[in-house]
Amino acid sequence: MKRNKYSLFALVLALMVVISGCNSFGASEKTTTKDSGKSDGKKEVVEKVLNLNNSSEPGSLHPGTAQGTHDSWILEHAFEGLTKKTPEGEIIDGMASVPTSDDGINWTFKIKKDMKWSNGDPVTAHDFEFAWKYALAPETASDYAYQLFYLEGAEAYNGGEGTADQVGVKAKDDVTLEVKLAQATPYFLDLTSFYTYYPINKKVQEENPKWFTEATSYVSNGPFKLTEWKHKESVKLEKNENYYEKDKINLDVVNFIILEDENTAWQMYKSGELDLAYPLPQDVQGQLAQSDDKEFHNGPDLSVYYYNLNNDVKPFNNVKVRRALSMAIDRKTITENVAQGGQQPAYSVVPPGIPDVNGDYQENTGDLFSEGIEEAKKLLAEGLAEEGMDKLPEFSILFNTSEGHQKIAEAVQEMWRKNLGVTVTLENTEFQVKLDREKAGEYQVSRAGWIGDYVDPMTFMDLWTSESAYNDANWKNAEYDKWITEAKQTMDQQVRMDNMHKAEKLLMDEMPIIPIYFYTKPHTVKEYVTGVYTPINRYPQFIYADVDMDAKE
Repeated sequence: MKRNKYSLFALVLALMVVISGCNSFGASEKTTTKDSGKSDGKKEVVEKVLNLNNSSEPGSLHPGTAQGTHDSWILEHAFEGLTKKTPEGEIIDGMASVPTSDDGINWTFKIKKDMKWSNGDPVTAHDFEFAWKYALAPETASDYAYQLFYLEGAEAYNGGEGTADQVGVKAKDDVTLEVKLAQATPYFLDLTSFYTYYPINKKVQEENPKWFTEATSYVSNGPFKLTEWKHKESVKLEKNENYYEKDKINLDVVNFIILEDENTAWQMYKSGELDLAYPLPQDVQGQLAQSDDKEFHNGPDLSVYYYNLNNDVKPFNNVKVRRALSMAIDRKTITENVAQGGQQPAYSVVPPGIPDVNGDYQENTGDLFSEGIEEAKKLLAEGLAEEGMDKLPEFSILFNTSEGHQKIAEAVQEMWRKNLGVTVTLENTEFQVKLDREKAGEYQVSRAGWIGDYVDPMTFMDLWTSESAYNDANWKNAEYDKWITEAKQTMDQQVRMDNMHKAEKLLMDEMPIIPIYFYTKPHTVKEYVTGVYTPINRYPQFIYADVDMDAKE
């Protein structure tokens, strides 16, 4: 999942939000009941409201075309898939009962009784079939279509070489969804809780293809529904009364305030205008990490922060140049003095927290490269000579606007200047613009991040195959492709893991991307908010959260 950890919004708008106070976000809409003080003895209805920040305007709130955390944080609360996960990470029933499969290829899901959309329509197996094939349709141009390639015939259909009828998903009736995979996939059930596998209301999509662009036409099937979207300002969710487990949902209103400046978000959190703040300014992370503040929470994150090198641009096409740039970065200085959130320097791409055949995959991998200024200088000189160049031309680092990304880019800029004599400029832009430019290859070096979509090394390793929609480095290697393809085609865990370890070693030898660190998840939550949990590969989840409004006031 494309990661948008930090970004910056116009300070004027943020200040307008601050000045207008809680009423701007519905905080005047209370929660629970209390004595109204009136002589008739009636109780005042008090709504439970949670205010938090989303660090960028959503690029798409359609499950089939969404691609980043600025989209998924909202989608994960507005929709639900065939399965879902408990706060402890266990896969359980969602819209359907969790099935078993004798061969790992053929699966039959049964939609549970009385599943409904927010508009009252029944959720059917047809909605799932339609949604998956919509994402796969070539004309949809979904960046995440590849996550459905595990279905038989899916990749051929997406590539224009097959038909929708040949894709291995079929609604036999309103409640029966039959799925056939191209080959057994160990993490398939995990994928069915991921947002690309969410359903969409077939009737709504066919009647209004732009239903997902405005709150007035938005229809979802999760615990919350979208009721207001002030573009580039805020997104409002309300409890979905048609959700089958509505009695377990405590919150009435959730307000996402779109704030690209994490410092403004932090100030609003301190003043009580936000109840949950994520991400945090880097200096604040450092201070809170050293404190015993009960509102500060941190933990592992299945995510890696890295730099793309555009392998189509000379001299980044040269492996020695790429390795030299990587070796000249002091990652410990960045994590301890710049990022300051307890991050772990990354000398590979797959983060800790994924099981291997024995132990942890990342621990078994170990460090796949090292740092060293003298070796970096030597490699740079050799690489430039091979390209017929005597010096590395000035180039830029592209990053989405944020103080955090800028500080890291400034640190790398200085390290490359001091250690290699390289002149680097910095270029910031909006997150969606950055994504678009990476896709178009209109950059030299760009900041990137990836959160695992499921708990398996493959969620990282297939990013850099030749045909991956997220191979923004434009690197291609036939041997790498072979190992990843073989790993996808076997259920033998030893073979799978061995192949991915070999592929990761090759990736780091070639260094088309430069890992910087493995993320953590530092965030703050007010003490009057309970029930927020943080899966290893998701932003903080508030599905079962509760707010003590008396304490909040």
